[in-house]
Formats: sequence, structure tokens, C-alpha cells
Amino acid sequence: MALQQNERHFLAVVGDEDSVTGLLLAGIGHINSEQKKNFLVVDAKTPVAKIEEIFLEFTKRKDIAIILINQHVADVIRPLVDEYDQAFPTVLEIPSKDHPYDPEKDSVLKRVQRLFGE
Repeated sequence: MALQQNERHFLAVVGDEDSVTGLLLAGIGHINSEQKKNFLVVDAKTPVAKIEEIFLEFTKRKDIAIILINQHVADVIRPLVDEYDQAFPTVLEIPSKDHPYDPEKDSVLKRVQRLFGE
């Protein structure tokens, strides 16, 4: 049975250890029936291919409503993030402890600005 938009219950997170740990402590962690996690901790040793793979997996999952990704991690896979244009799951770029938020890089903010002709 296919999931409907109202059955998207989970957040997913791709980010540094501090961001992911904080969100897991807040209760967003989930492992589905296929043993797939809804989070990825990214560090200096994480291959770009792994980040791309998990981002694409999260965007295709029907149980995820929002994908939170640290902006500095999104920068590593910027072409994929900028190319993604679906409403669900929504991709939100968030700051991390060591990397402040830069609105000039945020793909969602860029789309909103284009929509309003800014």
C-alpha cells in the first residue's frame, strides 16, 4: 500500500556529529522495517558518494516529510541540493556549531526569492 502525504511522519538529518546527536536526543531517530536509518553523521572521512547516496535515498522515501541538512554538508553536494525541487520531503539547510548559516547559499531561499522576483 502506497503512503500518502499525510503518512510522512519522520524527519531525516544529514549533518555533523553534534547536530545529528542533538536531533537524535530530541527524538527524531528512526529505523524502518528495512533497517534503514533516517540520519547520517558526516565527518571529514565520509565519502561524497555516501552523502549523495543517502540524500537521494531520503528524497525518495515516502515516510520522510523533512530533510534537515547542515549547510556546510549541503555545500559538498550543492548540485544535487539545488536540483531537488519537490515539495515533499522538504529540504531545509541548517547551521552547525562550527559553520554559521549563509542565506546566500540556501537553495530554498533562492527559490523563494526567484518566485517573488527578488
